[in-house]
Amino acid sequence: MNKKIIIIPIVLIIVIIGLSFNQDDIENSNVVFHATLADPDLYKNGVYSNTFTVNKGNYLFRFVPNGDSPQSLTILLKGENYNFSENFKLKGILHQTGISEYYTWDYDGQKVISIPVQQVIVIEINPNGNELGPVSVDIIEN
Repeated sequence: MNKKIIIIPIVLIIVIIGLSFNQDDIENSNVVFHATLADPDLYKNGVYSNTFTVNKGNYLFRFVPNGDSPQSLTILLKGENYNFSENFKLKGILHQTGISEYYTWDYDGQKVISIPVQQVIVIEINPNGNELGPVSVDIIEN
């Protein structure tokens, strides 16, 4: 009887962990670009630059910022048939619970883009002088 009581929670934990890994794989499979910018050595003349190939379709910017992230993040996308530019602004969102207050962070700006044809895209990310502020930038299929 005691062995069954111990085995059931262990099986449930294994199932929950397995499902969470599967969900991470699903989310990550839609990522077409990812950069974690937390080191000044990643920037050349104050701008991070990289290339990636993207298919025709709709995409969404996703950020993982915090309070130390750049206050302004300028992103340029350049392709043979595509140009995009946006100056994202860091915004703190206050959350109040009955016993505490805390902030979450996100960038305001145009986050949805539409790519007309498959092409190679050059991305430039300019933290506008704050090369020490950590932030992750993803472009995911929408």
